[in-house]
Order: sequence, then structure tokens, then C-alpha cells
Amino acid sequence: MRLWLALFTLLLGSVGAWAQLFQNASGAVAPGNLRYKWIYGSIAAANNRDPRIQAVAYNADTIVLRENVCVHWEAPFTYLLAGADRVLLIDTGATAEAEYYPLRATVDGLIARWASLRNKRDLPLVIVHTSAEDVAQNQGVAQFRGRPNTTVLTRPNGSIDLGGGRVVTVIPTPGTHRDGVTLYDRYNGHLYTGDLLMPGRIVISNDGDYIASLERLEKFATENPVKWVFGGHIEMSTAPGVQYTMRTTFKPNEHVLQLDPSVIGEALLHARRIQGKAEVAIRAEFILLNRVGPDERGDWPSDLPAAPAPAFLLR
Repeated sequence: MRLWLALFTLLLGSVGAWAQLFQNASGAVAPGNLRYKWIYGSIAAANNRDPRIQAVAYNADTIVLRENVCVHWEAPFTYLLAGADRVLLIDTGATAEAEYYPLRATVDGLIARWASLRNKRDLPLVIVHTSAEDVAQNQGVAQFRGRPNTTVLTRPNGSIDLGGGRVVTVIPTPGTHRDGVTLYDRYNGHLYTGDLLMPGRIVISNDGDYIASLERLEKFATENPVKWVFGGHIEMSTAPGVQYTMRTTFKPNEHVLQLDPSVIGEALLHARRIQGKAEVAIRAEFILLNRVGPDERGDWPSDLPAAPAPAFLLR
């Protein structure tokens, strides 16, 4: 308890007037950064002593949370966005048990802090999943059952108004999951894409839907300011095209979480190339797997630097 309260103080204790961060009339996005190294687990998960959740402030009104890789090997990311009137939680992680993954306690503490800064007793919480089918992103929602002032949007569509000019747009993006959605936060210029686009293995379930979703996002990004693409996981290493093996709990040299929006066009290019084929497309920042299993390796592409020699826990 003391650990995460101390973390809140570190992240938010020096926050100034929150309203000053909301978009100005010119439409410029709010400033922010992720100049932190994510905790990366241990070779022996039972010996890990890192926090069960790592919380990092992108800015005063946006918190990125990551489940400890030794709690669940996929180490999913969730995102907490605060407006003037309510708070949005995007995805809820891979673990239902609060003893191992104290998501609700963490979220409750952050909301209490935000409410205090806004001179309010409480802020309603809205929960949405980038895919309710994705068990690595929706198990933590069980911790919020019976929580007062909480709404779980099971079929999100249109937009979610958080108040104070912060509106989150819901974009249908099936392709890895039938019910997949991407959330666009104009305030920060962020696309939250879940499993659709991330620095990791992207297992395509329907290549026609996947291509259509990327086309939709590409068009959207030409019409709206997009600063970063934030996915649900990190599975790539810092070496271009090299991924961590599945189920490893030790990832000391991970790719960064945030992706440049140009990655949408690159993913679209290669998704079109492998459409209708049982093939793997290895790229520097992600790997597309179409009509093959998640363990399929694929041929090394000629346009990437030579793959490094086999390294511990990498392939």
C-alpha cells in the first residue's frame, strides 16, 4: 500500500493546474513523454521483487500502467485518462486476482488524487476494452464489479466525453479480434490500438478485416493529429525484427512502447502483401502472422540488418 501511494506522490505531487494542459483553440496536442524504463522481470519469476504494477505519468492527466511481467508473461499495458468530469480506463490486464495484480487499488488511488486536484469528491470511472475477446486485456475488470460510480462499456461506439474538452473517439478495428476497437485521444494525439498494432507478434485472425482496419486508421491519421500509437504489449527487443520468446518473464532489452504513426502504413503495406497466404512478415518493430500459429518464425527479410546470433531468451 505504501509503495503505490509513494508512487502516486512521485508522479503527481508536483502537478500544476490540470486545466492548463487541455487542448488550446489551435488544436495542438498536450505535451508529455515516457522517459522511463519499464521493469523487465526476472529469470526466476518467483524471485522478482518489483511492484506488481508500474505506473508512469505521460502527463498530469494520463497514466500508463503495466502489469509486472512476472505476474503475467504478456505484461499488458492499460491506460488511465482523466477529464474534467470522469476518468477512462482502457483495458484491464491479464490477471483477475487483486492480490497479485492490484489494479483497482491503483486506479482508485489515482482517481482520488485527480478528484482532489479538481476540488471534487469523486470522479466517475468508465472502463472500455480494445477487445473483450482478448483475455490478456480484460481479466482485471473483475476487480471493479460492484464498484460505485463505475460504467463498463461492453459495446463501445461513437465517442466518450470525459469533460473539459477531452473526447475519446471509438474506431472499429477488427482483424486480430472480431470486436476490436481503437481509441483515439485527441487531447494527447494518441491511438490506443490493443493487439491490432504494437511492438510484438500480431496474430491476424481475418486478413480482410485487418487490412480494412488499417486503411481506416491510416485515413483517420491523415485527418487528425496523431503523435503516437500505443499498443497492448511489448514483445520485440531493441534489435530490429527480433522478438522475445513467448512466456518468458525476463525482457531486459525491450523495444519502446510508443510507435510512430508511420507504422500504420508499414503494417498496411505488409498485410496486403501476405493477404490470403500462410505467411509471417518480420519487420523492425513488429511481426505479422497471417494464417499461421503464434510460434511460426518465418523467413528473415532481406531489407533488415542481419539477425543477431541466438541470444538468451531471444529468437
